[in-house]
Amino acid sequence: MTELEKLLEVIQEVAVGKYSNDIMSMTGPDTPEPVRTIAEAVGLMMVKVEAREYHLEMLISELKALNEKIRVSTINTVSTMANALAARDAYTQGHTERVAELSEKIARQMGLEENDIAFIRLGGLLHDIGKIGFPDRLFMPHEAKNPPEIVNQIVKHPLTGAEILKDLEFLGPALEYVRSHHERPDGKGYPRRLKDADIPMGAKIIAVADSFDAMTTERPYQKAMTHQTALEILQRHAGVKWDAVCVEVLGRCLSI
Repeated sequence: MTELEKLLEVIQEVAVGKYSNDIMSMTGPDTPEPVRTIAEAVGLMMVKVEAREYHLEMLISELKALNEKIRVSTINTVSTMANALAARDAYTQGHTERVAELSEKIARQMGLEENDIAFIRLGGLLHDIGKIGFPDRLFMPHEAKNPPEIVNQIVKHPLTGAEILKDLEFLGPALEYVRSHHERPDGKGYPRRLKDADIPMGAKIIAVADSFDAMTTERPYQKAMTHQTALEILQRHAGVKWDAVCVEVLGRCLSI
């Protein structure tokens, strides 16, 4: 192979991004002209391209880090709003964190992917954010179950929550979990009366965790149930009010 043929071969490799030191070996005094001059020019160009690619990689890395920082900051802000909401009702303080933690446990026990688990936990943290606009009287203690006018307000909170969060694209499927966490397999849930196959698994998981925490928490209209009693209620209505698989996995989580 002649020096010129070798040079052409190396240039073709450089053109497709296969950088090597072969081009530099052709810049020495033993290489005849004009091959040496061309090799020097190509080598200099390759170094500049590599420098630009490295700089671009650094910029992309910095941008990703900034986007992640913004994402985390926004989630923290919205979660703080949810916690502030819970603080209006002494009986539900800590509810969102517990639902998020239990949802994560159920999802993990089901063997879901880490990325899916992260979105389910996020949905658990934000599932009640739609209650942020509720009037104070909805958080005032009442000795019986919620009266009709309060129920009419409550059933709107999944859609309200989804509306509040709709522009946060990084929430991904968590947005749908917020919207659908009160749907039921039998189609009698709210707000859209979705049936079993149309309800996202993340929403089904959060629904079970949400209901379990509500049952096992002291409320003005009910004493806190034991974990076993709450689980038995969920099992009794599995496949109707709550997803049967999620209820079964919850039982396994409680026994660990």
